Amino acid sequence: MVGLPERPTLDGVEEKWAQRWQEEGTYTFACDKARGDVYSIDTPPPTVSGELHVGHVFSYTHTDTVARFQRMRGKAVFYPMGWDDNGLPTERRVQNVYHVRCDPSLPYDPSWEPSGKPEPISRRNFVELCERLTAEDERAFEALWRRLGLSVDWSMTYTTIGSRARAASQRAFLRNLARGEAYTAEAPTLWDVGFRTAVAQAELEDRERQGAYHRLRFHGPAGDVHIETTRPELLPACVALVCHPSDERYADLVGRTVRTPIFGVEVPVHAHQLTDPEKGSGIAMVCTFGDLTDVTWWRELRLDTRVVIGRDGRLLAEAPAGVPSAAYSPLAGMTVNQARRAIVDLLGESGDLLGEPRTLTHPVKFYERGDQPLEIVASRQWYIGNGGRDLDLREALLARGRELRWVPEHMRHRYEHWVGGLTGDWLISRQRFFGVPIPVWYRLDDAGEPDHYHPLTPDESRLPIDPSSDIPDGFTEADRGQPGGFIGDPDVMDTWATSSLTPQIVSGWETDPDLFARVFPMDLRPQGHDIIRTWLFASVVRAHLEHGTLPWRDAVLSGWILDPDRKKMSKSKGNVVTPMGLLEEHGSDAVRYWAASGRPGTDLAYDPGQIKVGRRLATKLLNASRFALGLGAADALRAPVTEPLDQSMLAVLSGVVATATSAFDGYDHTGALQATESFFWTFCDDYIELVKERAYGSGAAADSARAALATALSVQLRLFAPVLPYVTEEVWSWWRYGSVHRSPWPSAYEVPSDGDHELLRVAGEALTQVRRAKSERRLSMRAEVPLAEALGPAELLDKLALVSGDFRSAGKIGKLDMLPNRTPSLVVACAF
Repeated sequence: MVGLPERPTLDGVEEKWAQRWQEEGTYTFACDKARGDVYSIDTPPPTVSGELHVGHVFSYTHTDTVARFQRMRGKAVFYPMGWDDNGLPTERRVQNVYHVRCDPSLPYDPSWEPSGKPEPISRRNFVELCERLTAEDERAFEALWRRLGLSVDWSMTYTTIGSRARAASQRAFLRNLARGEAYTAEAPTLWDVGFRTAVAQAELEDRERQGAYHRLRFHGPAGDVHIETTRPELLPACVALVCHPSDERYADLVGRTVRTPIFGVEVPVHAHQLTDPEKGSGIAMVCTFGDLTDVTWWRELRLDTRVVIGRDGRLLAEAPAGVPSAAYSPLAGMTVNQARRAIVDLLGESGDLLGEPRTLTHPVKFYERGDQPLEIVASRQWYIGNGGRDLDLREALLARGRELRWVPEHMRHRYEHWVGGLTGDWLISRQRFFGVPIPVWYRLDDAGEPDHYHPLTPDESRLPIDPSSDIPDGFTEADRGQPGGFIGDPDVMDTWATSSLTPQIVSGWETDPDLFARVFPMDLRPQGHDIIRTWLFASVVRAHLEHGTLPWRDAVLSGWILDPDRKKMSKSKGNVVTPMGLLEEHGSDAVRYWAASGRPGTDLAYDPGQIKVGRRLATKLLNASRFALGLGAADALRAPVTEPLDQSMLAVLSGVVATATSAFDGYDHTGALQATESFFWTFCDDYIELVKERAYGSGAAADSARAALATALSVQLRLFAPVLPYVTEEVWSWWRYGSVHRSPWPSAYEVPSDGDHELLRVAGEALTQVRRAKSERRLSMRAEVPLAEALGPAELLDKLALVSGDFRSAGKIGKLDMLPNRTPSLVVACAF
């Protein structure tokens, strides 16, 4: 206890208490508690690719209120923080900051330093730059989280590229492989030509783009066949035409062939149910590959393959099989857009372009972090089964979704919709550099060709490994790349393949069995609703396959932060608000107050006005507490509460405790805050004003007021503590030992509920009318009221009579007359 300050202030409380909490280990996880006494949180590791924004403050504040509440309920709260620093966002940031690109063929230069000039560097030099930049970002992120007041145990921080995460990710992969759940295959793959990597179904997004339908003339055995396409540049990749089985217009063509314009290649005509007779001319060109429907047609109709677009997004140098080189060679090396214009020109010259192109706006698939439309290329990739092809596994994962407690409940439907719509397994390999390596090697035959179907794997005791520098058992470095030797898999895992294991990584899976038994499966997964299909679903898949269980019991989904125009905040739109300035200007408690006004699953508009309301609340809590304690409340904490008004106030507060507790149990931090705040203003505006004169006095009645003030202050500080950690800790330190955040959550046993709830309301309403009468006459609130008449039903007047002493003192009323009548409510008339 430090005693009452002369002039309480919020200035400096963040620096003061953040340091004290760290020094005193206020939020350190007590790892000796049994599983039933532990509450474990699978905290989202934010992507380290620039700055955090106010949307992060919004959602992470929600999680922190849960952690603080559960800690005060007596739980040992396992609340680690991680940084998601591997993957494409980090690589792009390094490329932009240092103006470099990775060339794996270059040798490592240990003395290399960035010059600021564009240049290629080795993979190892590139990875070192990634590590350097993420370390800087992580320090900035931690500073912001500490300033916000997250009650994280910072001794348990991890990174998704750290050795612990790499080992866990590789261990899970090797076990998936051993059980047949992971496999490699050469297949059509969604490909981002900017990042030069494969992309999974979960990472796709549709963006509206301008395009045009081009009507082309194919040459059939009995006349011309017209098709419409938005991708004429894929004409050399055409392998078939398809129509609907019921479309009589093309029934005679099915089973025959037609010739492509320009290239003169004979392609078959097939019937397939996926063809839409109402779209275009009703017959479609199948190319390898224009879109995912092309892939389905190609696979189910067993069509030829003519790939023309390479991994760099340009047309390949060599003509595909069956396409005349003379016709194709002028297109070689062109970008997709260049090839489109060239083919349209050639079609015009040959007379096979019919009419003018018809413009349209249509959805085009992009990688969610990319800026160029995706292509589909044939490539060898690694996959993990996720129910996309195994219907039994799909049903099991849907059942897991029904086991999970969803907050809000309707978010479960998004999960089920995603799982039900899967069209393939989870593609986990990426052709990038900064990530967790695929932990396998391949034998090379006598011709130097790799055997992809019998990969060489390390023992788990060797993990983590990097196959580009580590050597499989039975080989030497001299065997690398040699016939009869080996090569390492060059790919890394998708960042979600590691992030999906955050419950296992933080819980000490296979490295700390004691910790794992205490915290896994975890209690809570908080996250954004937009990554249900990626992070949440992938985590369920990994836990189901490895442990036969859910990774956590509850999932709480946060909404988005919207700008004042009700548009989602995002870096790409340039409408984000960075939070450190807000925290410094308004204080962390004020920003947390705004964040806590948004419920799970609900979008919230950024509102500086609401932050200012939070600042006023924190200031009022500081000053009202100082005033109440100045009345001697701390010294009367254990005195009996005997006066009706005091008992009424505590009875109302008892109901608030029940409401707030129930709300927090249901992850409704907003409801808890609203109930607590509403009572607090009644407490300040009515109760304190009503009893302060009595509290200044002596005797049993004064002790009753001071005891009630002390109890109410103690309880309210704890009710506010999950949302307003700094101001509550500051006030607590004036008169109580220890930290408010380690104090027990208020219970019904410490707040008497046997008082008459109505007395406080009646006295407050009567006092409000007296204040209004003084304001209308422009009198000071301290002005005397010689006579006041209270009119109303007898039962209300009886209640007012019980608190008449406090009411007259607060209103400066000389004489109070009680006049029963038939009015439905209490009316107080003042005579001046």
